[in-house]
Amino acid sequence: MIDIGKRYTLEVVKQVSFGVYLNALELGQVLLPKKYVPQDCEVGDMLDVFLYLDSEDMVVATTQQAKAEVGKFAYLKAVATNKVGAFLDWGLDKDLLLPFGEQKRPVEEGRSYLVYVHINHVDDRIVASNKVDKFLDKTPPAYKEGEEVDLIIGGKTDLGFKAIINNQHWGVLYQNQVFKKIYFGQSMKGYIKQVRNDGKIDLVLQQGGKTELDKHATLIIAKLTAANGFLPLNDKTDADIIYSQLSMSKKAFKKSIGGLYKAGKIRIETDGIYLAE
Repeated sequence: MIDIGKRYTLEVVKQVSFGVYLNALELGQVLLPKKYVPQDCEVGDMLDVFLYLDSEDMVVATTQQAKAEVGKFAYLKAVATNKVGAFLDWGLDKDLLLPFGEQKRPVEEGRSYLVYVHINHVDDRIVASNKVDKFLDKTPPAYKEGEEVDLIIGGKTDLGFKAIINNQHWGVLYQNQVFKKIYFGQSMKGYIKQVRNDGKIDLVLQQGGKTELDKHATLIIAKLTAANGFLPLNDKTDADIIYSQLSMSKKAFKKSIGGLYKAGKIRIETDGIYLAE
């Protein structure tokens, strides 16, 4: 099924002086305005487009990259406000409306906000909502320990950071387990640490299993090779220094060099680590 607010690859079925028409199946033939039509475009070509409504509420296509799709959360900047609401930059010529009724508090021009993009059931227009909690899944989560998930950082707490998991649930990244700079609205990969009995979800940014350790060990060997076989790092080195040079936690570093030492690939000395001869 073809819906507005999402990307599709559609076939060009007609050329006109002001653009081309695409076969959007249930939505009929949809115009891709001339300014978005690729050079040498012909009938039968397949084009990657985003579908939305123009100022006259007609379905149109664009080759511009939208920063968010219907059914997804995104961190978007308010570029204007008026009596209707706020307008957010979502990468298209026509800005995205964040109605007053969907704002947790008055939106300020120039600031960015975490929003959910959806279809307004009253007029079938694409709009945003800053009241994100009501769009999260209320059913019990069924994630597995170690499962890779998509995260959007949604706020700071006393414990660490709140993150939206797979556009469905809230989870928590604890401060003492975050070893890199993260910011509000950032999208990243993470892993399920555990789902608690009360349904709350703990997250980590590093998997911590053999695959992750192998990746860290490979990086350490590569860094040693590039540095003529020596790095002034060992298990006494400050965690911030280790992260700044290797982008890994001190715990991961210690596990990795321990494994490399046992495998005979490195020597560990008081001044640092060496590639084994």
